Amino acid sequence: MNLSGVTFRGPELVESLLLSELPTGYANLLRQINGFIAFDGGFHLRGVCDTPTWHSLSEAWRGASALHRLFPAVHDSDLPFGQDCMGDQFLLRDSVVHKLSAEAGELSSMSLSFREFFNGLTADPFEFLQLHPLAQFQRDGGHLEPGQLLAAYPPFITKEAANGVTLRAISAGERVAFLADMARQLAGIPDGGQFRVVFTE
Repeated sequence: MNLSGVTFRGPELVESLLLSELPTGYANLLRQINGFIAFDGGFHLRGVCDTPTWHSLSEAWRGASALHRLFPAVHDSDLPFGQDCMGDQFLLRDSVVHKLSAEAGELSSMSLSFREFFNGLTADPFEFLQLHPLAQFQRDGGHLEPGQLLAAYPPFITKEAANGVTLRAISAGERVAFLADMARQLAGIPDGGQFRVVFTE
């Protein structure tokens, strides 16, 4: 696998029962490299570890802040193997990769196997992941540290975002929690409806 812009490699892998529950392709990949952040923060593959918690597959899958506890569209059987720089999630459901568009909390099939997903990812990561926000952030002098994701204001789901957004780096946990809360609140708003985003410290 050809990876560029690697900013983080997971800790040394310790064989665990969790590995035996993973699809063969994923488990074999983790035995080579126990997760990583590549493309200058554009993609994060979770690994099998306790710390850091933001890298832990177990935490995202079954922990207190597991994605299925945060987003109603995610099932507890969905395997949340990765995320992009904005906090959109990639999950395996019935051996097919699905993408969770986290601002809206909507899950859609990518119609790709795990191998096909990585073939597309490595062939053209910029277009495959739509890394335009990351490129904007970098042009403005920003740099994503491991454990950080980008936050956009106004959110991309809004009409106002067409006029441009402001991007900043925040902790991955804070970003995902914000997205889950926003998705819950937007669930009852029809297309074209209005809402107000209020940020508090």
